[in-house]
Amino acid sequence: VQLQASGGGLVQAGDSLRLSCAVSGRAYDTYAMGWFRQVPGKEREFVAAISRSGRKLGYADSVKGRFTISRDSTMNNAKNTVHLQMTSLKSEETAVYYCAARWAGWDAAPAEGYEYWGQGTQVTVSS
Repeated sequence: VQLQASGGGLVQAGDSLRLSCAVSGRAYDTYAMGWFRQVPGKEREFVAAISRSGRKLGYADSVKGRFTISRDSTMNNAKNTVHLQMTSLKSEETAVYYCAARWAGWDAAPAEGYEYWGQGTQVTVSS
């Protein structure tokens, strides 16, 4: 599984931003997907997750009500994509955002145990 995150940039506090993660490889529909973020000098933290079916979602308390994770798939060309819609961004949410994937034997949106990681995309929120 290969992951390519995009959509980061510089925004002002209160603005919105949409991140995308292109997923390539086999068996996309068997993977739960997640978004994490990391600030230099701090541990990477969970942001949001979506189950293999897309029906179950999980969010960090700090982003509930403001961030929305979703996933889609293009049956014809297998360009499967996971999105993170972020609204009302705060300056303290400046970080590198990573998408991740883990095989899921059941339909859950876990906050840990991810096996595959993308390269990250920088999100900078100015106050």
